Amino acid sequence: MASVTLKQLLEAGTHFGHQTRRWNPRMKRYIYGARNGIYIIDLQKTQRLLREASEVVRRIATDGGTFLFVGTKRQAQETIAHEAQRSGMFYVTERWLGGMLTNFATIQRRIQKLRDLERMEAEGQLEVLPKKEAIQLRKEREKLNRFLSGIKAMEGLPDALFVIDTRKEHIALREAKRLGIPTIALVDTNCDPTDVDYVIPGNDEAIRSLRLITSTIADAILEGRRAHAPQDFDADLRAETVEGSPEQPSDELHPPDEVDVAAASIPQGDPPL
Repeated sequence: MASVTLKQLLEAGTHFGHQTRRWNPRMKRYIYGARNGIYIIDLQKTQRLLREASEVVRRIATDGGTFLFVGTKRQAQETIAHEAQRSGMFYVTERWLGGMLTNFATIQRRIQKLRDLERMEAEGQLEVLPKKEAIQLRKEREKLNRFLSGIKAMEGLPDALFVIDTRKEHIALREAKRLGIPTIALVDTNCDPTDVDYVIPGNDEAIRSLRLITSTIADAILEGRRAHAPQDFDADLRAETVEGSPEQPSDELHPPDEVDVAAASIPQGDPPL
């Protein structure tokens, strides 16, 4: 398994945390120091924990496990959808629906409703309905597809969750914890890592950071899937691969413009905290 280098993490801006006045004390162990009012994350710890999380992910995938990628913030949506599809897994990029895990039977019924509406559309059944009724059914299909398209093929609960922004996705984490589903998450300095099983400390705002961490997790899944079913893997992957890469939003730096990016360095020595 290829390891992400400190240089890659640094160039992606993974070391930039939030402003020092917006932090969670439970993240202290992962912080190297502060510069210009911005916390700097210890990239040596990020590198080690990312490697450990990737190994866990690879083992789960090797055993045939499934993953649910969760990232509903604007910066994460394209990356989460792309990497989940690339690795043949499921994803949520719109608002997390309460009970998506803990009340999965209800979610399955909504998924079946979506499939039925899609079948009706494909077979032309909506065309013979009264115009008003057809419009209502199409609106319902569009709404269901918006929230459920990434899990439409998910037949049961996932074996693990990968999450971007634990503050925003706290309901998903809570449901996973209640069901004993392991969680892997990119956790920034303003987040609480308590409910995360495998913490990856890092910038959860900058798109380059999101891409690097999420693609590394997806690569680990692909490696595990290849080991699980080497004969069928290539054919399955060709069927699941998205045609072309989705258009990624323009990159953004996480810290404010006043931060001296060039002054940031890979942590060395003892942290000043």
